[in-house]
Amino acid sequence: MPLLDIAKGIACAVIVGHHLSRYGAMPVGAFPLAPDFLGWLADDGRLAVQVFLVIAGFLAAASLAPDGVLRVDRPLARILQRYGRLVMPYLAALTVCVLVAAIVRPWMSGDDVPASPSIGQLLAHGLLLQDLLGYEALSTGVWYVAIDFQLFVLALTLMGLPALWRRAPAAPDSRERWIPVALVVGVVLASLAFFNRNTDFDATALYFFGAYGLGMLVFWIGRATRASTWQGAIVLLALVGAGALAIDWRSRIATALVSALLIAIAQRQDWLSMARWPDAAMPLQRLGRISYSLFLIHFPVLLATNAAVGQMGPHAAWIDALGMAATFGLSVAAALALYRWVEVRPASWRAVTALFAALLVSGLLVSS
Repeated sequence: MPLLDIAKGIACAVIVGHHLSRYGAMPVGAFPLAPDFLGWLADDGRLAVQVFLVIAGFLAAASLAPDGVLRVDRPLARILQRYGRLVMPYLAALTVCVLVAAIVRPWMSGDDVPASPSIGQLLAHGLLLQDLLGYEALSTGVWYVAIDFQLFVLALTLMGLPALWRRAPAAPDSRERWIPVALVVGVVLASLAFFNRNTDFDATALYFFGAYGLGMLVFWIGRATRASTWQGAIVLLALVGAGALAIDWRSRIATALVSALLIAIAQRQDWLSMARWPDAAMPLQRLGRISYSLFLIHFPVLLATNAAVGQMGPHAAWIDALGMAATFGLSVAAALALYRWVEVRPASWRAVTALFAALLVSGLLVSS
């Protein structure tokens, strides 16, 4: 689905820009050159995460239950497979970040540089439990990886419940395909109306399932064969989103709703399946393919470039702006390497164990 890659490419570029405009001394120095743009990135760039949540839900429904019935024979094995696919590049990027942070710590002050990690902090990150256990993040954005895994497990559980309730190992009847959809609708409503309005839940999937579930529902709505059914379902989806915003306006939910509706239109118009897009969109499509690696690896690059520019002494604002642009380019280069050498490799427990061990060793070395 090239269009989804393009959307991920744009969203990832905005998220990287958001972090570039918030961490280190370079955005402070470059701010007078583009105050409105950098201010927007710093304040609202984080909203691009909602695009990833909606797309992730859309793809989860397409993969796990395209017809509303779970198509996974061994759910636990699928969960472990998902964990392996997520943490291989994640552990590699965290190892780089721990080492880079140790190198630049003498030259950068403040909270931008993560502190030396403890063994408990390293183990919690490797198991994607850092936020639930209250540990400080080793890198910016790692919360999303943990939430993505939780959301996948929750979605698979909701779609697998009818099979657990079925008394005999018979084939599901025609009514059973609607039960997972109804369960997803129920959790989406609960998330939008309650959990997403309470920051006590922001380390759990329940806080984010409103956006993720919108993506799942959009996929199933797109399977409707009658135009009237599709139109009615889209109107209901829009009303649900509008109702949630009427209860409590949240720009993140508005972004997720607009993203879901745009994907629904693109799906109905068969734009998602278009194999060829204009040449101008190709860089964004390629960026979307490596967006996960870019999301993971850009922060240690950001730390390194900020430390390097900071050692130059007093300098003009354009040097900071050039440093920020160089950071983005170097981050893309690092993401390409992470994508080719780690992310696209087949997930295996041997590789996960080796990468986990590398993170622990690097953390213990810099903490000693």
